[in-house]
Amino acid sequence: MAPNIHELVSRLAEPASRASEAVNIAAEVGAEALLILLHDEAIGALTPAPGFPQTLPGGPTWRAFLKDQHSLGAMETELPFPSSDELKLARVFVERDTVFMLIGGDPSFDVREFVDAPLLAALLRAEAEQLRSIGLVSAAREASARATNLAASLDAAKAEVRRKADELALTLSRSDHLNEQLKRLNETLEQRVSDEIRERLQAEDALRQAQKMEAVGQLTGGVAHDFNNLLTVIMGGLDSIKREIDKESDIDVRRLRRMQALAFQAADRAATLTSRLLAFARRQPLAPKPINLNKLVSGVSDLLQRTLGETVAFETVMAAGLWLAHADPTELESALMNLAINARDAMPNGGKLTIETANVSLDENYVSRLVEPVPAGQYAMLAVSDTGEGMDKETVDRVFEPFFTTKKAGKGTGLGLSQVYGFVRQSGGFVSVTSEVGQGTTIDLCLPYTDEVAVAAPVTQAPTATGDGRVLVVDDDINVREVSVAMLGALGYSTVEAGDAVEALGVLAAREDIDVVFSDVIMPGEINGLDLARHVRENYPGVAVVLASGYTAQQHGDKGAPSDVELLHKPYSRAALAAALARARTGANGSL
Repeated sequence: MAPNIHELVSRLAEPASRASEAVNIAAEVGAEALLILLHDEAIGALTPAPGFPQTLPGGPTWRAFLKDQHSLGAMETELPFPSSDELKLARVFVERDTVFMLIGGDPSFDVREFVDAPLLAALLRAEAEQLRSIGLVSAAREASARATNLAASLDAAKAEVRRKADELALTLSRSDHLNEQLKRLNETLEQRVSDEIRERLQAEDALRQAQKMEAVGQLTGGVAHDFNNLLTVIMGGLDSIKREIDKESDIDVRRLRRMQALAFQAADRAATLTSRLLAFARRQPLAPKPINLNKLVSGVSDLLQRTLGETVAFETVMAAGLWLAHADPTELESALMNLAINARDAMPNGGKLTIETANVSLDENYVSRLVEPVPAGQYAMLAVSDTGEGMDKETVDRVFEPFFTTKKAGKGTGLGLSQVYGFVRQSGGFVSVTSEVGQGTTIDLCLPYTDEVAVAAPVTQAPTATGDGRVLVVDDDINVREVSVAMLGALGYSTVEAGDAVEALGVLAAREDIDVVFSDVIMPGEINGLDLARHVRENYPGVAVVLASGYTAQQHGDKGAPSDVELLHKPYSRAALAAALARARTGANGSL
């Protein structure tokens, strides 16, 4: 027969025997356990009353139950008991801040009868207050909090370890063992993060390489297409010239001259194409100087207006107090012309082109967001805006790629904007594009500011077309060397040949009649053209130096050519060679 509520209260009133009596009562009423919990305001959760087991099975279900604010009265719920892996039905009665529980079994005692046990609840609260006053409750609270935190960490650790290994035990009872497992887990996590980062970096490298190869393929295809067209003209012209010469009689001179002109035109176009490719690659030779952008725009305004035609209105907005830009004025004029032509083509039905200048100051936060960051500081800006068709985002993202064009076949090479981009980046500036379909496009060229004073170029006398003296021709390519010797002979110079810089140094040491060293820049061996030029200017000050190259990137850490060395860019004409020799000899000797 189940005890009545008054007998039950009497048996639980004695603290010393309360634990054993709770076990006996639970068995007598058909339950597995009798628990009484008190609400602890200090931690905001339920805790076992004095005399009852202070350690509960734990787990997220128990933690949620202990922290919930339960409504008064009777309720039923499922809780893990006696371990965290087995759920049992718990019959619960809440009276103010006291919770009476019968867990498991099929008890014959109605938990609601605890409503008649207010004295037991009061007694338990009093005992709890007494224990708290002597510090035992504080210690229990700290232990409970630690156990709760450790249990939460254990749950996370068990979930992670189950995915990696099935060998970890279900329950960790000792804190030292738990800490060791958590330490191992953290070490594993760090290794996984490290592996993930490494794999991601490898994937990004692979993507960049694929994009690079795609760009190289596109560039190679464009170059091959254009150069094949040019070579077709050159080779066809030379073949026609050969056939006329082979006749030995009835030679069609007009046809020969026409084929010669076509070959020269194709060669000039090839040189222009090479120059644009070098501009995109930021390897073109530049002669930067202080530029007043307002004056530069004013100087080309008439030409721009004629280029745009009558259907395009042209306006300039010049900033007062504009800073000087540091760039090559010739290349900047070419870039401006490229932008104007692209803007005109984007306005087939007419529109308006605006060129604006301004001073801009960029901070570290802004430049760090650029695709290719530039130093923070002051820049002079040249903006070209049109009211044309505009571009979508995909087109804007590709607009500076070489050979990319939205124009119809035969209307453009796709190198104009890539040349502009390469020139501005090589000058230390940056380009930004703002465009919207149907609203037009604005391209900003931001060039580095300089506090140097712009000086007008001195007027120089045109060099003579012929000369005299002895020229040491240095080039590892025998065909180029042969052509150079022929040009120099036609100009009236005598020549001595060397196949590399080492051989040239031997010639200089053995002869005293060398007036000019005419050398290629990039040659095999440890000594290149720049090294040779420095050696000649340091040890043979009376010998002028002219360097010729189709590619001006520094090799093997070169410091560049001396300032008194003349640079001639391949391909060059006989007139350009004569002018370079004259300037070099003037610089070396003060006179021809």
